[in-house]
Amino acid sequence: MRKYSGRPVELDEVVVTDGFWKKEQELVENTTIGAVYDRFEETGRFEALKCEWKEGMPGKPHIFWESDITKWIEGAAYFLSKKRDPVLEEKIDILVDRMERYQDEDGYLNVYFTVVEPGERFVRRTDHELYCAGHLIEGAIAYAKATGKTKMLDIAVKYIDLIDRVFRIEHSAAFDTPGHEEIELALVKLYRYTGKERYKLLAEYFLDMRGKSARDSTYDFADQEHMQSHLPVRDQKTAEGHCVRALYLYSAMADMAMLNSEDALAEACQALFENITEKRIYITGGIGSTYRGESFTFDYDLPEYTAYNETCASIALTMFCKRMWLIEADGKYADWAERALYNTVLGGISLAGDSFYYENPLAADPRRNRFNSSRAQGLREHLPILERVKVFDCSCCPPNLIRMIGSIGEYMYSSSGDTIYTQCYMSGDAGICLGDQLIRLSQRTEYPMDGRVEIEVETKGVFKLALRIPNWCSDHRIMVNGEQCSCDIWHSYAILDRSWEKGDRVELILKMDTLFVEANRDVVDVAGRVAVMRGPLVYCAEGIDNEDLPLRDIRLDPGALPALGTRVIAGRTLPSLVLEGTLRPEMQGLYRRYTRNREKISLTMIPYFAWANRGITEMNTWFLAD
Repeated sequence: MRKYSGRPVELDEVVVTDGFWKKEQELVENTTIGAVYDRFEETGRFEALKCEWKEGMPGKPHIFWESDITKWIEGAAYFLSKKRDPVLEEKIDILVDRMERYQDEDGYLNVYFTVVEPGERFVRRTDHELYCAGHLIEGAIAYAKATGKTKMLDIAVKYIDLIDRVFRIEHSAAFDTPGHEEIELALVKLYRYTGKERYKLLAEYFLDMRGKSARDSTYDFADQEHMQSHLPVRDQKTAEGHCVRALYLYSAMADMAMLNSEDALAEACQALFENITEKRIYITGGIGSTYRGESFTFDYDLPEYTAYNETCASIALTMFCKRMWLIEADGKYADWAERALYNTVLGGISLAGDSFYYENPLAADPRRNRFNSSRAQGLREHLPILERVKVFDCSCCPPNLIRMIGSIGEYMYSSSGDTIYTQCYMSGDAGICLGDQLIRLSQRTEYPMDGRVEIEVETKGVFKLALRIPNWCSDHRIMVNGEQCSCDIWHSYAILDRSWEKGDRVELILKMDTLFVEANRDVVDVAGRVAVMRGPLVYCAEGIDNEDLPLRDIRLDPGALPALGTRVIAGRTLPSLVLEGTLRPEMQGLYRRYTRNREKISLTMIPYFAWANRGITEMNTWFLAD
């Protein structure tokens, strides 16, 4: 039975102190925030906020440039919440001042429709006005929380009040629901921050009207499934259409299910989660099988070389998982959140922190890309690029990575009643309110490289500590103050129920074996192949580590024990695996009689997130198996 009593642990309740995620945060703070700012400045995104563009001038504003800017502000604000930086704040304040100067008296705020097509406001559902407004809300709240400065929030509220009047009250817009979802979950956040009911009502309006309005058009090349408008939200059971749109919608649905304790919405969210994670997700936590519409396709359709797997889609998946573990205490949600975080999300950013991937394929072959690029435009297939770039025309992923990594502490814990749930393990300190108790916990771990997690209870109290046992873990041990203890496992959580004293220490040892994983036989693209995991990390092989062996022809023995090692890539020491395998001998001609002859080889594998940091080379994730 759902109790809808889950509570997130907010960013101001936790600080990442050490280990894997601290290093990632330092990289983003010291490099990525500035790199993305510079690219946005060079491409005219910030200049556009002056609203001085005229026809014939360069730097024509784009319909979603503002979302890039406000996501960057939001991400930067998460770092400012831990350490104030006057130089960074000044950059943000300049941008906010520009917003204030060009905002219309009625509250309207969108550069494109102010200077390019002022007569087309709220006319075309496909043009991201409400999507940009949603990111404005989230950026404004984050900046207000971090600095106490409310000008951006005042701007956002003024705009949202206009949107509320135009859409929910007057119905004077040409459409009823957003073409690109995002504002729905942002409105829930605004409602929680301000306590003003009208923002919750507007979020409910956008959710309840979806799939019911005759005025909600879509792109000429698409259909209503592309924008998740094919059915009312409570009737949607399979994940359809544009992946980022879909997961932002599902996140808002989960928010509203929590707010209203509504079973129908919660059941729809559960069905959608199961459809994604049981039939439509890559082993890396990536979603989106095709670049056509950046979309889901059909059950078990998971091609490798043309996999789309947009970085933002995996970020949106983690957001959905975080909401689902508040609705229902089940470790499967954190299992998939961390699978996405450690693989496809981190795969979107280079180890140097200044270049990015929009797409995350499961295999890459430079020969295929060279041939493809040499063909006439109309004869090319879509293949992901083989090297990361500094900025994209559609540059949603870089600032999204900043805000994801900046807020990663929110994924450590959740609470419900008298129970604290560990979700994603990382080194950090937390102060969590359980009723009238403030429970302070200190967590230390080298996860995901090592399965040992230590948690020190720093305040006396009576509560339950629920330790998530990940689905990749075949065995575990729990020690309390040095003494081994056994406890019940409930929905993948080991429950420690006791009266805690200050200084009590919990040690969780997760057995971290190397796993060989196979897919359902209906996933025809990887039939007869295995992928390799250790902990939550999926491993891949690159040609640069393996003397340019033909990776697709290598056959692994899942019964052999891999050797653990390290590899220095882009100045960072990362874990590696060395596996024994076999390779067919070379042959002359195109065909020959089948032979069982095999050459023994060693295969070096690295974490998937670290691929494509050393130049163009072949990459493979799924291997033939004996």
